[in-house]
Amino acid sequence: MMKKLLHLSFLIGFLLSARNGFGQAVPEKLISMKLDSARFNEFVKQVESQSGYFFYYDATRFDSLTLDLNIVNQPIRKVLDEVFKGSEFEYAIDAQKRIFITEGQRIITQLQPGIFDPDNGSDSQATAYTGPENDAREKLLSTAESKLHEIGIRKHRIVPGNSTVTGYIRNATNGEPVIGAAVFIESPSIGASTDALGFYSLTIPRGRHQLKVKSFGMRETQRRIVLYSDGKLDIEMRESVIALKEVSVKAGMDKNVVGTQMGQVKLTIKNLKQVPTVFGETDLLRTVLTLPGIKSVGENSTGLNVRGGSTDQNLIQFNEAVIYNPSHLFGFFSAFNPDILRDVELYKSTIPSKFGGRLSSVLDINGRDGNKKKFVVSGGIGLVTGRVTVEGPIIKDKTSFILGGRSTYSNWVIRALDNPAYNKSSASFYDLNLQVTHEVNEKNTILLTAYNSSDRFRLYGDTLYTYQNQLGALKWKHTFNSKLYSEFTASHSKYQYHMGASGLPLNSFDLKFDINQSNFKADFSYNLTPKHTLDFGLSSIYYKLHPGSFKARGEQSLIIPDELETEQALESAVYIEDKFEASPRLSITAGLRYSFYQYLGPKTVNKYVEGYPIDYIYQDGTVSYSSGKAIKKYGGPEIRVSARYSILDNLSLKVSYNTLRQYIHLLTNTMTVSPTDIWKLSDPFIKPQIGDQISLGLYRNLRGNKIEVSLEGYYKNIHNFLDYKGGDSLIMNHNIEAAVINTKAKAYGIELMIKKMTGKLNGWIGYTYSRTLLRAIDRDSPDAPNDGNFYPSNYDKPHDFTAITNYRFSHRFSLSLNFTYSTGRPYTPPIGKYIIDGSQRVYYADRNQFRIPDYYRVDVAMNFEGNHKIKKLAHSSWTFAVYNLLGRKNPTSVYFQTIAGRVNGYQLSIFGQPIPTLTYNFRF
Repeated sequence: MMKKLLHLSFLIGFLLSARNGFGQAVPEKLISMKLDSARFNEFVKQVESQSGYFFYYDATRFDSLTLDLNIVNQPIRKVLDEVFKGSEFEYAIDAQKRIFITEGQRIITQLQPGIFDPDNGSDSQATAYTGPENDAREKLLSTAESKLHEIGIRKHRIVPGNSTVTGYIRNATNGEPVIGAAVFIESPSIGASTDALGFYSLTIPRGRHQLKVKSFGMRETQRRIVLYSDGKLDIEMRESVIALKEVSVKAGMDKNVVGTQMGQVKLTIKNLKQVPTVFGETDLLRTVLTLPGIKSVGENSTGLNVRGGSTDQNLIQFNEAVIYNPSHLFGFFSAFNPDILRDVELYKSTIPSKFGGRLSSVLDINGRDGNKKKFVVSGGIGLVTGRVTVEGPIIKDKTSFILGGRSTYSNWVIRALDNPAYNKSSASFYDLNLQVTHEVNEKNTILLTAYNSSDRFRLYGDTLYTYQNQLGALKWKHTFNSKLYSEFTASHSKYQYHMGASGLPLNSFDLKFDINQSNFKADFSYNLTPKHTLDFGLSSIYYKLHPGSFKARGEQSLIIPDELETEQALESAVYIEDKFEASPRLSITAGLRYSFYQYLGPKTVNKYVEGYPIDYIYQDGTVSYSSGKAIKKYGGPEIRVSARYSILDNLSLKVSYNTLRQYIHLLTNTMTVSPTDIWKLSDPFIKPQIGDQISLGLYRNLRGNKIEVSLEGYYKNIHNFLDYKGGDSLIMNHNIEAAVINTKAKAYGIELMIKKMTGKLNGWIGYTYSRTLLRAIDRDSPDAPNDGNFYPSNYDKPHDFTAITNYRFSHRFSLSLNFTYSTGRPYTPPIGKYIIDGSQRVYYADRNQFRIPDYYRVDVAMNFEGNHKIKKLAHSSWTFAVYNLLGRKNPTSVYFQTIAGRVNGYQLSIFGQPIPTLTYNFRF
C-alpha cells in the first residue's frame, strides 16, 4: 500500500512539474500592428489572427471607438494596457486565453482561495462578475437599448456646445434602409428623419440623451447615448409584428402638420396593395390616381393629369432615371413590378429645387435594396400575369442584389372573346429589374439599377405595335462628415416604338421612333445647424431624339421612304435651397433653380414668311446649322418658396409658390396616352412651357394624429401649352410646328383629403373640384379654337371623389372596398351637315363643349394570408377581387361614324361588366 502511495505521489509531482516546465518552455506570441483611425473590431481581428486569444465584449459599446496604434513585438497585456490607457474599460484574461472586456468593473477569472472546501483538493476556476448584483439591471444591460453608447472621442468632462451624430437606420431582418424614420430627443425637442438610404444626421447638445427612433410599421426603439463630439451610431429596427392586440404606431404621423411641404404624398408598398385593380395585380399608377388632384382621361389610361397639367408635364423617375411610358398592355398595367418597389413619393405643389424639367408634378419611385441577410424568393400568379423576384446577399451585410421579372400570358383571355374581330388579336409584355447595393464603407454606398421593358400587340389587323423602355442608373452616396453628405447620379433612359405591317406586300411598312436621355446630377446637403439645412447641386441632361423613320418592308412594297432629322439638345441647371426653422411655429423653405437650354445642330430648320402665321402655305425655304451649333437658347430662374405656420400643435397653415420651365413636349391628338405619341424638343418655333403655381392649405390632425385632414387650394398659369389643329397629322410631319397651336392655360381647384392609416379600419377619402381651361395665344388666328375664347381641356373633369377603405377582420383576413366618381370628360360632337362642291361635310360644335356621362365604379377585394409562423417553408396569400362590382358601362370615349350618309354616335366602354380576379402571392 505504501509503495502504491509513493508511486502516485511521484506521478502527481511529475505531472505538476511537467505542466509548469512546458508552460515556461512555450514562449508567448508577440503582437505587431499599425492602425490608423481603425475601428475596434479591426483591432480584435488582428490580435486574434496573430495569437490564440479570443475576445468577449459588447460590440455596441465600441461601435464609435477608433484606434491609432503602432506596436512592434509586444505581449498581449502590454497591447491591451496601451489601448485602454486612460479609459474606464477593463480587461481580464482567463486560463483558456479568453479576453473579457468590461466598463467600470473587472471580471475575476479565478476564485479566491477557500471558496470551496479545502479538503476536496479542487483548484476549479470560474468566471464571475463583480459590481451590482441586481439581476434586473444585468438583464437590461444585455440589450442594445439599455446600453450607454458613447459617441465621439471620449473625454474626462463634457464640453458645452453641440455635436452631430450620424448613422444609418436599417431593418434588422433584411438590412434594408428604413426611410423616413424619425430620429429625435425630447429634451430639448430636436429631430431629424432618414433619407432614401436610411441615413440621418442629428445635431444636439453634448451630454447624455435618450435617442428615440420611430417609423411606421417598425417597432419603436431607443438608445441611451453620451455625446462627446461628432460621431456615428447605426441602429437596427425590427418590423412591428402584432401578436395579440393592435398597437398604434405614431411615428411621423404629424409630418403633414409640422413640415413645410404641400401637396406631397408618400405611399408604401403596403398602401399600394390595399387598392383593388382590374386584373388583381398591385398597380402603382392606379393607386396614385385615387389621390386628390390627380386624374386620367380614360379607364384604360395610366396617363396622369395633375392639377390641370397634361401627361407630359409629370417627371416620372425610377431610382433617378426617367421613364417615358409608364404603362403596359394598352394602359391596363403600370410599368413597375410591385415586388421590387419600396415606396413612391408624389410632389404636386411644393416641388423641391433639386427637381426640374416638368411643370405639374414629380413622381419619385424607389426600388428596394436586396436582402442583406439571406436569400428570399417571392412572386405571384394571376389570371393574366406572373412575376418572380429573387434577392439576397452577395457579401453578407455589405452587398445585396434584387432581381425581378414579370410577364403576361393574356392571349388566352383575348382568344376567349366572342367577337371574331378581336379574338385573333394578341398582346404581351415583360419587364426586368435589377438593383445591386454595395456598402463600400461607412462613408460610401453605391447603387446600380437596370430596367428593361417590352410590349407587343396586334389588333385584329396585321399591324404589329412594339414599344420599349430601357434605363440604367449608377448612384454614389458619399458622406464627407457629420454635416455634409452628397449623392452623385449618372443615368441613361431610352424609349422607342415600332409599327410594322406585312399583311399586304404592296403596303408593307416599318415606322420607328426613339428618344434617348443621358443625365448627370450632383446633390449636396449641408446641416448648418439643427434648424438650418442647405441643399444645393447641379444637373445636366443631353437629349437625342429620332423623330421618325418610315420605310418600306420587302421588295414589293410601294411605300416611299421618309425620315425626319435627328434632334439634339442640352439642358443644364444649378440650384440652392434653404430650409430654416425661424421659430417653433414658423418654418420656411426658399429655393432658387436656374435652368439653361440649348437646341443643337446639325439641323435643317424651316423658314416662314415674316409677319404671317406659321403655316405650310407660308413656308419660305430652310436654314442649315452645323453639328454642335446652338440654334436656339432658352433659360431663366425658377423660384420655389414655401412656409408653414403652426396655429396650434395639431393645426397649421401653409403657403407655397413655384415657377417651373419645361423644354420637352408630348404631341398627341388622341384622348388617352398612346405609345405612338410624339415627343418634341423646344426649338425656334416651339417655345418652352413656363408655369407658376400658388397654393394655400390648412392641415389638421385629429384623435392623437390618427386622422389627417388637409384642405388645399391652388391657382396655376401655364404659358406656351401646346394643343393641336383639327385634321392635322402629327406622325412623320416635317412641319410639326405648323400642326400645333400655342395656348395659354389656367387651372384652379380645391382638394380635400381625410386619411386614416392605423387601426382595423383605414384608408383615405379624397374630393377635388378643379377646372382646366385653354385659350389660343393668337386669338385672331383662323385656327384658334372657339373663336379665341377659353375652352375646357380634354381632361377637364370638375368633380372627382374617391374613397379607399380597408377593414382588417383579423391578422389573416381583410376586406377592401373602393368607390370612384368623376364628372365626364369633354368631347366635341358633330352638330350638322353641309355640302361644298357637291361633297357632304360634317359641322362640329365648339371644341370640348359637351361631356360624356359621369363615371362611377365600385371595386372590392378580399385578402387571405397564410399563418404567421416564422419558421415555415413559404409565406403565401390569396387575393380575390372584383373590379367594377356593379357592372356599370362607363363610357371611356364617344366617337362618330358616317354610314350611308348618316352620322352615328357610339359610346365605348372598356369594362362594361364585373371583372373577377384571383391572385396567389408567395414568399420563400
